[in-house]
Amino acid sequence: MGIDTDFGRAFSKSQMSCNVKFPLSGNVFISVKNKDKRAIIFIAKKLADLGFRIYATKGTGSVLQKSGLEVITVRKVIEGRPNIADHINNGEIDLIINTPAGKGPRSDDFEIRRAAINHNILCITTISGALAAVNGIEALHKGEITVKSIQEYHALK
Repeated sequence: MGIDTDFGRAFSKSQMSCNVKFPLSGNVFISVKNKDKRAIIFIAKKLADLGFRIYATKGTGSVLQKSGLEVITVRKVIEGRPNIADHINNGEIDLIINTPAGKGPRSDDFEIRRAAINHNILCITTISGALAAVNGIEALHKGEITVKSIQEYHALK
């Protein structure tokens, strides 16, 4: 059950119950639509502070670099090889944040999600989902998740 003393821990528990595992380190790929570029900066900075290395497409990467983050720029699928799908297929990516912007069944977003599914990599497609996941990862970094009864949580109030 997703209940705990703070949102990050509660969200982590809710995702564990669905068999979703947050990576605690490694490489995160970030590619967001233009509308989400400002919002992703805070999330990317938190991930970098938690020790993640950031991979991004040219547009997203430029925004993150201007905000002082180190970014490894990778090609979109349509830009040739090696591209982000190759990095995912090679096991180099541990977390994906990709807010869909493409149209049609063979857009980059489709290829990224397909590769993520094939390799069991968590793929987050909204800014609010990315923020919740980062809160969950941060909570897991702070300590282990404990279990209490509902009565114990109500006694804390």
